[in-house]
Amino acid sequence: MVEPWQDTTLPAHTRAADLLARMTTEEKTAQLASVWIGASASEADGPDVAPGQHTYASRSAALDALLPYGLGHLTRPFGTVPVEPAEGAERLAALQRTIRAGNRFALPAIAHEECLTGFAAWQATIFPTPLAWGATFDPELVGEMARGIGASMRAAGIHQGLAPVLDVVRDPRWGRTEEAIGEDPYLVGTIGTAYVRGLEDAGIVATLKHFAAYSASRAARNHAPASIGPRELADVILPPFEMAIREGGARSVMPAYNDIDGLPAHAHVQLLTELLRDTWEFTGTVVSDYFGVSLLEAAQKVADGEEAAALLALAAGVDVELPAARCFTPERNLREDLLDRAALRVLTQKCELGLLDPDWEPDTSGAPVDLNPPHLRDLARQIAEESVVLLANDASVLPLGDGQRIAVVGPLADEQAAMLGCYTFPRHVGVHHPGLPTGVEVPTLHEALRAEFPHSDFVTEPADADVVLAVVGDRSGLFGRGSSGEGCDAEDLQLPYGQAEVLDAVMASTTPYVIVVLSGRPYALGRWAGRAAAVVQAFFPGQEGGPAVAGVLSGRVEPSGRLPIAVPRGPGGQPAPYLAPPLGLHGFPSTVDPTPIYPFGHGLSYTSFDWGTPQCEAPELSTDGETTIRLTVRNIGQRPGTETVQLYLHDPVGTVARPEIRLVGFVRVPIEAGAEAEVHAMFPADLASYTGADGRRVVEPGALELRVAASSAQVHHTVPLTLTGPVREVGPERRMRCELRVK
Repeated sequence: MVEPWQDTTLPAHTRAADLLARMTTEEKTAQLASVWIGASASEADGPDVAPGQHTYASRSAALDALLPYGLGHLTRPFGTVPVEPAEGAERLAALQRTIRAGNRFALPAIAHEECLTGFAAWQATIFPTPLAWGATFDPELVGEMARGIGASMRAAGIHQGLAPVLDVVRDPRWGRTEEAIGEDPYLVGTIGTAYVRGLEDAGIVATLKHFAAYSASRAARNHAPASIGPRELADVILPPFEMAIREGGARSVMPAYNDIDGLPAHAHVQLLTELLRDTWEFTGTVVSDYFGVSLLEAAQKVADGEEAAALLALAAGVDVELPAARCFTPERNLREDLLDRAALRVLTQKCELGLLDPDWEPDTSGAPVDLNPPHLRDLARQIAEESVVLLANDASVLPLGDGQRIAVVGPLADEQAAMLGCYTFPRHVGVHHPGLPTGVEVPTLHEALRAEFPHSDFVTEPADADVVLAVVGDRSGLFGRGSSGEGCDAEDLQLPYGQAEVLDAVMASTTPYVIVVLSGRPYALGRWAGRAAAVVQAFFPGQEGGPAVAGVLSGRVEPSGRLPIAVPRGPGGQPAPYLAPPLGLHGFPSTVDPTPIYPFGHGLSYTSFDWGTPQCEAPELSTDGETTIRLTVRNIGQRPGTETVQLYLHDPVGTVARPEIRLVGFVRVPIEAGAEAEVHAMFPADLASYTGADGRRVVEPGALELRVAASSAQVHHTVPLTLTGPVREVGPERRMRCELRVK
């Protein structure tokens, strides 16, 4: 007889509720638990992902202890130690069979993995880091990448991916800047939502992180408290999460490690329940960041013991404890109503994934598992190529011709680490396995240059060269094992590893030089950029990054990337001024000039474009209306190229101090030499909304300006608008994007 919870014709919530009613307290609690296989090993043999995690893992509930009750999650079966893909898939299938055999309902676990730069498994395709996604300004391509990543994870038996990171960068000294998409909430929300859609389309549960204000920590220190007001939280930090839930269909959210005004995110009722569920109507699961529940007791000191921490987190709205169960364990005395609420959400998600179906079985086909197939490598190449930003080309030295004498200097020219973010398998896990092959081919920039310029003579001294390529930037790592990455925060934005001296020496020579930055954050370049022949920026561009950068230098690849975050002039650690109100910009009140050397949205091409005068369909619209703007862009150069049309909003007068400008729309416009394209932008008045002094989000009548621009600092045209009618309060139903199309 098929029980109601096994009946695939019934709604998932109904099936899950029927199963929940049949469970004991211990069985319910086990659905909130996770096990990290292999993480309880000794310090010498374990994954060493973060300081103290061995201790936490060793004190967590073991699989054998949970088996009679079931299990909610399996943590990183591929991303903890190197394993051949086919062997890993078979191991996971065998583990799922063991879990099913151990509990009376034969329930499997949800297996989750990291997928920030691709499936974080050995021999899987390594994509560019998310800051590079932002540099593409190409949501469609990012969505296609996510579908490919999700398909490979699904084929290996994974159900949930811990990505994307939707933190809006507030201070690039933060080590996890490389994991973020940029410093603008609209860009982060649009690109991040595309990634979510792609992952969810592939059947993988996307997990939004880190909710919220993790990137707004004091002095950009990892885990540090966030000093942030409610309006900045509402207008800068939260919109990407809201967009990814409403438009992307994300089914999971991960709270942040930080506290907001003294209240840790893992214990934040207003954030995890009142806003997320009651206002935004989110129905998925909230999974803790790794040991985030334990940190309520151990670090943030708001709980007296692990059981108290569990109760705080459950009451706030955390449903699953990752990566291993220390607080959400069957022996705890947890409130039954909170337990039921969380377990129902987990079981509903398992039902949506097909894990409650009576015929569910782990894949035992034994088919080869290729995690680095040609189409994923092609996608990695496309994203890498589109993400390279040509910042300057003052002497028109680029593109370089073949047959020159090229000096390549700098410590990162011959390092794979310069291509790979901290959540790639080689930098995250592989560093703990000396001698382990990278698993995929990752050419260094020097190797890629030799392949790109086969007839050039590569020399070591600038005096012997026609041009110098000075390669500087970061090595990614975790918790001090690199200059960029989780826990690798910077005191200032000076280039690390003595690379300033490298650039000083190059600048002192008479040979033209090109600065190539391979990094996880922007670094201060004002000291050298003014005398450089050209400057190129790539944010950890992945396994295809070397050929992509070399292709831009040769002209084989037309540069089309745009900065998702400004490049500072000096190394002082203050945030870039984009999104600042007038008094946050350079001017009379201070002797400090925070103006970046290269602004948000900036990027050059090897061709030139002419922007026609935009036509506005209705320059006067109501506070609930919309208008359309049309613009013709012409390629007046000799080469094909891609221009990125950016639309910024300027509100001359508000009831609170507002950003001078903010991005409200963008589109990439590829145009052949001598050709033109028409861009249509549909602007809804909802995008003029902001959080007022009373905490309400409103659209106000009055004058506005839409600035049609090539960057936040290069405005081609200003389109005046007038909003009419009453002040209008808007909520989660508001339109959150401006649709731009290329005709």
